[in-house]
Amino acid sequence: MTTLGLPRASAEEKERLVHDFVRLCEIESPSRRERGVADAVAAELRALDLELGEDDSGAWTGSDAGNLLARVPGPRGAATILLCAHLDTVPVAAPIEVVIHDSGVIENRNDAILGADNKAAVAALIAIARRLVREPARVGVELLFTTCEEAALAGARAFDVGALEARHGYVFDHASPIGELIVAAPTYLRLEASFRGHAAHAGIRPEQGRSAIVAAAALISALRLGRLDDETTANVGRIEGGTAVNVVAERCRVELEARSLDQDKATALAGEMIDAAAQAASDSGCDVETSLEEQFRGYRLARSSPPVVVAAAALEGLGIEPRYVATGGGSDASALQARGLACVNIANGTEANHEPDERVTVAALETMLDVMLAIVALSG
Repeated sequence: MTTLGLPRASAEEKERLVHDFVRLCEIESPSRRERGVADAVAAELRALDLELGEDDSGAWTGSDAGNLLARVPGPRGAATILLCAHLDTVPVAAPIEVVIHDSGVIENRNDAILGADNKAAVAALIAIARRLVREPARVGVELLFTTCEEAALAGARAFDVGALEARHGYVFDHASPIGELIVAAPTYLRLEASFRGHAAHAGIRPEQGRSAIVAAAALISALRLGRLDDETTANVGRIEGGTAVNVVAERCRVELEARSLDQDKATALAGEMIDAAAQAASDSGCDVETSLEEQFRGYRLARSSPPVVVAAAALEGLGIEPRYVATGGGSDASALQARGLACVNIANGTEANHEPDERVTVAALETMLDVMLAIVALSG
């Protein structure tokens, strides 16, 4: 596979990329409220006269928008590849006012996320569409913009993969230095334990009460949490219960997760959690109901997998050494893999995703666009 003469973004494309990125970040789009940014992206694609559709996944995800799919056709008989980014962000704690420092660092002026996860990739996909309309490639390119990625990949899980012509794809959704190729991702199991005790006045007859909060605390204290080994993590994410400080709590709900690159380990860990919940309820004189849901299934990609080979060659052609890594996080690649579409998740150069100091550099945005251009060129 030759990497000579790979296309690069022009100065004009780079400038417009940064402009688009800033504009998209300032359109707030937490999961299930993506309508504004979906409309902005759709307007750009329609201005290019691309075939564009929006599915009805909102009825399942609860979003006010569906997944967007645009097509840039290739020559007759040519292969097709998929490029994917997600429209939503985690919740926004303060307004997004983008500032670009002289150093080239882009961040939010306020104490809240920037939205680079994943609008850096969204802006780059728009730039790719403009380039392909102007300079057709030797392959067809499908551009997928999903909703609710931050809500357990709901948009991608609801997407009809059968609507795609692509045989493999590329997701640009890992907040790490450009050059990393995500070749393994975990199985993610979500567990909910709902304890029910018996309410009583906390000052007059506490002996008659059975505290659901005490049962929940016993569960949490019994669990193995944090990083359990190189492949496995466990977490308690939310706990809520009780009605008032002077009432022995009748109800309490705990939300937990188990993740592992090893499917069996994830399943065994979730089983431990369920057993611990039952024991905590019994010891506290409470009842408990547990529910377990697989949010996404883990996967591993061989380095010989077609999307990995092409992505690695694109990086090498740009003078970037590919690094093959496993992650503890999920992405739309997990959902698409589970539906039979080979996908590699590619680092996009953003930093501190989901945190108030989230940032990305202008140089990283520009390099990510070059990586996308190289992948398209090498796919022909």
